[in-house]
Amino acid sequence: MADVEDVIIIGSGPAGYTAALYTARANLNPLMIEGFAWGGLLQQTTDVENFPGYPRGIMGPEMMQDLRDQAECFGTRFITDDATRVELSDGGLQTVWIGDETYRAKAVVLATGAQHKKLGIPGEESLSGRGVSYCATCDAAFFKEHDTVIVGGGDSAMEEAIFLAKFAARVHIVHRRDEFRASPIMLDRARAVENIEFLTPYVPEEFAAGESGALATVRARHAETGELRDVPATGAFVAIGHVPQSELFSGQVELDENGYVKTLGGSTRTNLAGVFAAGDLVDHTYRQAITAAGSGCKAALDAEWYLRDTPPDVAVRPASETIEA
Repeated sequence: MADVEDVIIIGSGPAGYTAALYTARANLNPLMIEGFAWGGLLQQTTDVENFPGYPRGIMGPEMMQDLRDQAECFGTRFITDDATRVELSDGGLQTVWIGDETYRAKAVVLATGAQHKKLGIPGEESLSGRGVSYCATCDAAFFKEHDTVIVGGGDSAMEEAIFLAKFAARVHIVHRRDEFRASPIMLDRARAVENIEFLTPYVPEEFAAGESGALATVRARHAETGELRDVPATGAFVAIGHVPQSELFSGQVELDENGYVKTLGGSTRTNLAGVFAAGDLVDHTYRQAITAAGSGCKAALDAEWYLRDTPPDVAVRPASETIEA
């Protein structure tokens, strides 16, 4: 069937581009529907210093361009548009729509990623990359001996604060309640760190820039009295969770209670044969560019092996003829 692709990759970022690179090198001629916001979260990142192969660091958008160029070099084809609908089958044809245009494939890799949950307060967008960050593991080293803030009250916030405290002069954990969602052991670990201080119950209201145009102050309001307090900080890390971009696949592929796509065992296989998932769409633990790239490699290999082992007539069955998962 000439109009049927071997592999379609939905989404980009490190997972999608790595999956594209590997499937292209396997002569599967992948088609990537990379989306308007191609490159994922790293398009919103400035300096990246923890991705192997860049000893002097690299800007996030430049690294994504490098990954994209490498995938294209080996034959990946790109559609810079958003998939609007999918029909995923258990072992038959996978169908993807972009508006009224239809694309079909024997296998599909889902790599639409996740988005940081945001506070939605003044200064958050304008100061992103200029003091406001969503990943202490990524950016803590830029704030050596600085006053900083972590916003959040869960385990992730405590982990971020403990890591950040290794670099920063002071870390204020700002949380809207006196009680925390974090596990007792993580809370105890954070409280044991000398340069971590707790500011509760306060709600962040604004990220304010200084004369340099970078973050200088976090304005917070007491949740009960309404008292305003300005916390000096050159770095603020929002650690209130992530939202997987899985709405397109809801009701078709199996999701966990938080909306992440479930995969089987240590693989990238989903509950549907021929459907694979990689990157932050499946990962609510590590969420690093390098782990996303690694899972993109795994998805490509899983897809290659699936196509190798699946009889051609099975891989191109219409969805209406496949067995329900």
